[in-house]
Amino acid sequence: MLGEDIGESGGVFKVTEGLWSEFGSRRVIDTPISETAIVGAALGAALMGLVPVAELMFADFTPAAMDQIVNEVAKKSYLSSGHEKVGMVIRSASGAGISFGPQHSQSLEAFFMHTPGLYTAMPSNPRDAKGLLKSAIRSGKPVLFFEPKVLYPMEGEVSDEEELIPLGKSERKVEGNDLTIVSAGAAVNTSLECASKLKGEGLSAEVIDLRTLYPLDLEPVFDSVEKTGKLLIVEDDVGFCGWGAEVAAEVAEEKIYSLEAPIKRVSAQFSPVPFSPVLEKSFLPNVDRVYESAKLLAAG
Repeated sequence: MLGEDIGESGGVFKVTEGLWSEFGSRRVIDTPISETAIVGAALGAALMGLVPVAELMFADFTPAAMDQIVNEVAKKSYLSSGHEKVGMVIRSASGAGISFGPQHSQSLEAFFMHTPGLYTAMPSNPRDAKGLLKSAIRSGKPVLFFEPKVLYPMEGEVSDEEELIPLGKSERKVEGNDLTIVSAGAAVNTSLECASKLKGEGLSAEVIDLRTLYPLDLEPVFDSVEKTGKLLIVEDDVGFCGWGAEVAAEVAEEKIYSLEAPIKRVSAQFSPVPFSPVLEKSFLPNVDRVYESAKLLAAG
């Protein structure tokens, strides 16, 4: 593992706490403040047969290493006809919700979804965080692993047994018949809360957690839309050219005749992330915004 302050101090969010004392400074490496150096060193380690896990403290800092990630990490295997293997993981804290301001709160997953050669994962709960990370490390692929920082305090059951959650496999969280809600990351929990609120009014919403944005598993979404006829996409990133646009496009291409109403999207506003907690709540797809859109869609 390598990254800023991940060693003796255990990382800014304490995700790596205890690893330095157990495995030592040769395996848990504190790096200089240089995202380019962190990703470049990880790439070199991967090419030499190691399996590095690099941490970029905030997802907002990934653009500082964009040349390494997009032009080197994503393309080494392709350029070598598969002879050079790039098995590595880049972990990063993503998203808004705790008032860290516009340069420490962005959701940039779509940047990397758009880049052939990269895998992109984003868990919504502790069980998936463990299972997806284990799969990412073992995949032999370059994986961007976005951890919604608002979920770090979340508690949930995690098995002590070996449990791998495969990359590229969506999960149906709640079954329903009146509409389909598709989300990923922290937005899944917003969607589940909305579904619970709708249930109190006699409306049945099916909630699907994508879990990985590439590979993108839409078969459960297609099946659900065939059943409900209505699709609501909830995403924490900016909606314009966000990952929800790809989901909407593919559903429209494959299941247009199953839709009984136009697809709706609820996303972050097209704005830098506000620092103010009140403005940030309005900026994000909060439960009230999702609920209102779901009600309109269900009634349509």
